[in-house]
Amino acid sequence: MIITMTRRLARAPGQPRIRTAPGPAMPCLASSLPGMTNAHEVVAAYWAAAQARDWDTVAGLVAEQVVYEAPQFRERVRGRTAYVRFNVEGFPGDWHLSVERIVGEGHHAASWLEFSDAGDRYPGVCFFDLNEEGQIARITDFWPAPAELPDSRAHLVERY
Repeated sequence: MIITMTRRLARAPGQPRIRTAPGPAMPCLASSLPGMTNAHEVVAAYWAAAQARDWDTVAGLVAEQVVYEAPQFRERVRGRTAYVRFNVEGFPGDWHLSVERIVGEGHHAASWLEFSDAGDRYPGVCFFDLNEEGQIARITDFWPAPAELPDSRAHLVERY
């Protein structure tokens, strides 16, 4: 399975599952289910649905008035329909996500992931805010570009 997480999700009886390809099913923890307001679980379900291209589940996880911002590119997308369309049309191809870590508490979470496409890999850091219903109300997305190490620090660090 392509998505990996530092914390394994438990599925309560009766919860639907998200199918990712290839690999076993992952639990669907859509915030539309009663009591689903844990930011870690909602964000994990969001990334699993995105990897599976399960746009209906993504739509259920984000609020009707979701706001997505990527400060690096000065992009802003407002609203559920526009956000799903942004993902479907804006990122075509055979890309994959690997979640390195999700940290969440209350209605806030951050994720560190790797996006791969056509052999290239890009690290990403995304911040999420949930509304009172447990849906994702705001996403702030950072995709730092690789940079060369300054000569002034080369002798102080180990390259990997």
